[in-house]
Amino acid sequence: MKKRTITLFTALALLLFAGSVAANNINVSNIRVTGQNTTAGENNPANYTLVQFDLSWENSWRTSSAPNNWDAAWVFVKYRVGSGDWQHAWLNNTGHSSGTGTSATIDAGLLTPGTAFHATTNPALGVFIYRSADGTGNFSITGAQLRWNYGANGVADNATVDVKVFAIEMVYVPAGNFYVGSGGTETSAFYMYPTTTNPYQITGEGAITVGTTDGNLYYPSSTYGGDQSGPIPANFPKGYAAFYCQKYEISQQQYVDFLNTLTSAQASTRYPNATTNRHAITVSGGVYSTTNPYVACNFLSWMDGAAYSDWAGLRPMTELEFEKACRGLETPVANEYAWGTATVAGNAYTLENDNATNEGIASNYSTSTGNASYDITDGSIDGPLRVGIFAANADNQGRITAGASYYGIMELSGNLWERAVTVGNATGRDFTGLHGNGALSTNGHANETAWPGLTSGEVTGATGSGLRGGNWGNNASRLRVSDRSRAAGTSTFRTYNCGFRAVRVAP
Repeated sequence: MKKRTITLFTALALLLFAGSVAANNINVSNIRVTGQNTTAGENNPANYTLVQFDLSWENSWRTSSAPNNWDAAWVFVKYRVGSGDWQHAWLNNTGHSSGTGTSATIDAGLLTPGTAFHATTNPALGVFIYRSADGTGNFSITGAQLRWNYGANGVADNATVDVKVFAIEMVYVPAGNFYVGSGGTETSAFYMYPTTTNPYQITGEGAITVGTTDGNLYYPSSTYGGDQSGPIPANFPKGYAAFYCQKYEISQQQYVDFLNTLTSAQASTRYPNATTNRHAITVSGGVYSTTNPYVACNFLSWMDGAAYSDWAGLRPMTELEFEKACRGLETPVANEYAWGTATVAGNAYTLENDNATNEGIASNYSTSTGNASYDITDGSIDGPLRVGIFAANADNQGRITAGASYYGIMELSGNLWERAVTVGNATGRDFTGLHGNGALSTNGHANETAWPGLTSGEVTGATGSGLRGGNWGNNASRLRVSDRSRAAGTSTFRTYNCGFRAVRVAP
């Protein structure tokens, strides 16, 4: 394999930042290809090389006490041969190295987790990199290496290749029992029949009966709450099993990096082409860019989010996983928000350092209640905020004022609607949790089996999806963890108040 000079691409490959904010600054640098191994024979599918890079981010953690979790980077590789299209690199399940620096663990994320690795039919689509031991502070490793089975990708030994390495901040959500519904007054909230004030506990990944027999999962009827039917099949991801969730909603720079690895036809399909409400992604000469790189990316349809998830080797989140990611293992608080209380800031924010990496709240940041972007606090801002903005404030007192979930996931209440797979109709309930394979259809659509909106092999609709968590234009009640007012509300549109975040089952 001839290693093409990648200096020109280093800037592009620096990062796919999942909220590259002043607090965290995830960064990939010094990317190169090394250690080519051709001992299997000329152009043999078993031949491999090592993709080397440095990785760092700030305010990393791992704790063996509650919430018993850690943050991680989901790292994956894209390549192109000559001037061809960008492709997803198939990695080995072993043979990776975390280099030097912070003691780190690397877990391979297979195309089909829980089944045997195979270089071509079940490769690793990326890896999770995280602390090996309890600790907090900056995470930094130098000379990390991922084993890329380029022969399995069909790349010739003497090919000239370009490589990009992407890293997305994720948060580990451990396995365990949890509740859905809070016992409050949220629209169409889950409860254990027959008492609406009794939350329903999920204790495994087995099928869940939905109905009007004592002890069943149920929810009141509403316009977009769902069909009140079931069962929720065993294969539907319920949140009991461990999974990783994106720490932040997709940022505009993340979406730009996604668009810039697609063909022109694919990118045209996936380009929102909006210029209002702080959305600032533009295209010139076939290259996409944004002047609001750190702001959460709005105007994303279900189809856009599904395509991004497929491209990154991730998958959509279910609404049950949404409640687990917010509430964790805690006993529900009636009408609670993602930070675990039923109170929220009530004065309009003003911004400082607009659109910069350190965009922050200049006034009316609450030091006693949860901070979130919704109709009152958004004031004259008229759009979503920088991802992670509340945690980075100098007056932050902890989880509540940071607006963080039990596990440290940000902006699950407010900022942008979370598009999630619903249990409120049969199409949503058919979702089996299949992960993306890193490749889209020729037209730029996700094309994974049983994903909501799949028609003729492509995700071109949104039936089976819904909305959770509220947005910057909603009233505060829509931000509540258990509010299901739009949980089965199918929307195929790109709107000013919708974003996306993806998940992946833990290896």
